[in-house]
Amino acid sequence: MVQELTDEERLTLKTGAFGAVFLVSNVDPGMLSVLKESMAASEAFADASGVVRAALTSGPLPRLPRESPPEIEATVLPALGRAVRILREKSPADVAVYREVVLAAADRVARAHAGVAPAEAAVIERIRAALTEVG
Repeated sequence: MVQELTDEERLTLKTGAFGAVFLVSNVDPGMLSVLKESMAASEAFADASGVVRAALTSGPLPRLPRESPPEIEATVLPALGRAVRILREKSPADVAVYREVVLAAADRVARAHAGVAPAEAAVIERIRAALTEVG
């Protein structure tokens, strides 16, 4: 059974997903790569289905900190964990969809400009861990 998500819950899913992309993108910032990375992330989000697609493609964009990578991570990684818990409670079949879409977007962003750098791979592993934490 699927329960409708609240606006706040949809924003949590978006904060985690868009934030994950932002984290990977910030590892190796560059003006030309930003455009490629944005397109890569958009394609991954468009591949989502059901509740996840609705959450990622509607409503306002999340507000993410822009100060430093540790501050961004302190917002994004917990949001990913909360998003998984929300989906586990309200739409269990969409937990795997969310994880796959977020990881695919992060991977596509990393590959969009000169392949996956070791620092990008490390960030993706932290994202993966946040998506699999139980709690």
